[in-house]
Amino acid sequence: MSPPRGSWGQWPLLLLLLAAAHAAAAEVDSFDASAFEKKPFEIGGYLQLKQEDFALNRSGAFYKLGNVNRPQRDTLDRSTGTLELTGKLRQGIGTFDFRTHSDLQRDQLVHDHSNVLYEGVYSIRPKPGLTMEAGKKSLRWGKGYAWNPIGFVERSKDPNDPELSREGLVMANSDLIFNREGWLQTIAFTPVLLPVQKDVNSDFGATGHLNPAAKLYLLYRDTDIDFAWQGKGSRPGRFGLDFSRNLTSNFEIHGEWARIQQFARPVTDSTGRVTSEFGNATSYLLGLRYLTEKDTTYIAEYYRNGTGYSDQEAQQFYQLVDTAFAQLERTGSSVLLPKALALSQGGYGRPNAGKDYLYFRAQQKDALGIVYFQAAVTAMMNLQDRSYQLTPELQYSGVKNLDLRLRLLLLQGANMTDFGEKQNSGKLEFYARYYF
Repeated sequence: MSPPRGSWGQWPLLLLLLAAAHAAAAEVDSFDASAFEKKPFEIGGYLQLKQEDFALNRSGAFYKLGNVNRPQRDTLDRSTGTLELTGKLRQGIGTFDFRTHSDLQRDQLVHDHSNVLYEGVYSIRPKPGLTMEAGKKSLRWGKGYAWNPIGFVERSKDPNDPELSREGLVMANSDLIFNREGWLQTIAFTPVLLPVQKDVNSDFGATGHLNPAAKLYLLYRDTDIDFAWQGKGSRPGRFGLDFSRNLTSNFEIHGEWARIQQFARPVTDSTGRVTSEFGNATSYLLGLRYLTEKDTTYIAEYYRNGTGYSDQEAQQFYQLVDTAFAQLERTGSSVLLPKALALSQGGYGRPNAGKDYLYFRAQQKDALGIVYFQAAVTAMMNLQDRSYQLTPELQYSGVKNLDLRLRLLLLQGANMTDFGEKQNSGKLEFYARYYF
């Protein structure tokens, strides 16, 4: 088995960046004395056991592509054990934070395990308002809940579970914060350098680039505003902005806007002819969050995916898959199948590869009058083809350090639609998570 993604190959550069940060710390004479009042070492995390029962969509394009030359199944049962450890080591003005993520997964097809360093970052704070960091870090840019168009230097969220922790990227960054009186209350500047080499951030894009990025944060008249930029390098250059504002104490609106310059998008027709379209792509998001007097939280977001595929473009891909498998069944081989597989592992295979999406979530605290019992329902719809996913869930946290969650994911859509061509038509999920 090859080393898990993002685990050992990144250590040489990580150590180099940490050494550079430590050298910079040695040159600083002043420090925040309050750091000595904190514990020098902290460790925590959680242990999770999860059971998933999948209803497989055998007619779906992505089921067919993912199960070539395998016995056909209608269901799949998967058990996963997860251990996530977090820790913090303090010494003087320096702090080392780490997060590890280990999975052991078993189902009828695969027995697998992974050990990934999610975060390992050394930071120094020579004075209030200035922090310098180097290592592997997971940044959080953007105000959206399900999607973040300006999340330029981070791995994408899973819109099915946006609050999951994510693997970071190796980088060097800093935060410079100014507080003042008046309409403009806070200014914060975050520059970032993100290198891409063969074994360092290799999934970010083309190797051999030291990708610069930056974010400028303003708190202006009680409105949070970010301006974000990523220079051209491993990926096309891009820039954008976001905002968030509380209109009342229980009603918040937020939005994001991003522009990608000279983005290359592969597009296929039903015969397997692939062309690359070059041009600028614009993505944006507008959302709101509302809390009622009865502790019901509503979240709604509209997402325009400028790099996504229209309904007609997606149908061309699904027709290609159908043609490839019809050819395979008729002749025993298919020249179109490798093309379809390659496209499915690229843009067409993203969780939300379409153009227009609507997200809605309603969450009730202390449901049915039971303390620590939470009920929620989430809906996600492709607005072009009207296919959708509905997810009711129950969660209980009344036992100390223990969370229990039950979710049912139901996917609905006709043939040649986004959610109708997914690998699964449904999933029942239960997990027990113990924090320590």
